[in-house]
Amino acid sequence: MSRSNLRAALALAAALALTAGLVSAQSPAVNPKEAGQAAAEQQRQVTQPLNNGPVWKEIRSGEPQITTVRGRETNVLIQPEGQTWRALRVPIIFWGGLLFALAVAGLAAFYLWRGTMVAEEKPGDRIIERFSPMDRYAHWFLAIVWVTLAITGLILSLGKSVLLPLIGYTLFSWFATLAKTLHNFVGPLLIIGVPWLFLRFIRDNGIGVEDLKWALNIKGYFTGHEYPSDRFNAGEKSVFWLVLVAASTLLIISGLVLLFPNFDQTRSTMQYANVVHMLMAYLSIALACVHIYLGTLGMAGAYRAMRDGYVSASWAEHHHLRWYQRVAAGKARQKFVVPRTVEAERAAPRTKPA
Repeated sequence: MSRSNLRAALALAAALALTAGLVSAQSPAVNPKEAGQAAAEQQRQVTQPLNNGPVWKEIRSGEPQITTVRGRETNVLIQPEGQTWRALRVPIIFWGGLLFALAVAGLAAFYLWRGTMVAEEKPGDRIIERFSPMDRYAHWFLAIVWVTLAITGLILSLGKSVLLPLIGYTLFSWFATLAKTLHNFVGPLLIIGVPWLFLRFIRDNGIGVEDLKWALNIKGYFTGHEYPSDRFNAGEKSVFWLVLVAASTLLIISGLVLLFPNFDQTRSTMQYANVVHMLMAYLSIALACVHIYLGTLGMAGAYRAMRDGYVSASWAEHHHLRWYQRVAAGKARQKFVVPRTVEAERAAPRTKPA
């Protein structure tokens, strides 16, 4: 630097120092901490020019700054916890997907080993109405909503790892867009389905000592020697309380937080909600797979009970002995009935063959 430039720089520095002194003398007291930080920053710019590390450190600290934009967290440029959330999602998706795969594979292996569990039917067996029409409407409404959310949720979380390599980017983008739309619009229907089914079945899902005995003798359930249970056994009650009541409630709350950011929640709240949503979804899907299997392929007569509402007395006596005894004694709300299809057949006039 030439002498003339050096003199000009010194003169400018002296003028700035004089101006700063005049301003400080006429202005109110400055925060010593802020003044110290400013002085340290000025010194750093002299000794370490172009070093932006301290600036980015302050930005990434998450401390609120000054902004003219109104709203929650608008004065925080970068939220450092976001990186933790992104890193946490990876193991949750991996282990959740593995849990789902193990549930499906385990049920398939069990079916190959055990086959469909069948209760011996007796000729001329009486019929019991196990589920009323309102019971079945509530169940099928929630079942359709729940299965739709489960499938679309699996596509959104596991699709990039499983579907994308198989079907390519174009087709996967259609699947992902459709899954996202269905998930967002169908999800709020849980607010209707969960309380509806809860009110329909809460009366018969109380847990007692007999349910503990059933759980301790669960081996007999798969070998054809079931421990006597009431209208619902301990396994069905576990699905009711764990999946319907606990997990579905958390899924509804966390889903609303994620779906409607205009509730004025913070980013960290949405990140926590996303973690809870994924954990509850994977656990619920694994348990629901067992429930769906036993209600269809796993047990003969179970699907008919929810489709038509009726079971035979032999089926009830074999799978739910205590409930059957209460029905036979007239102490249960369910009764022996003649199904409408049988009534129609009996009422129809019989014509002789020509």
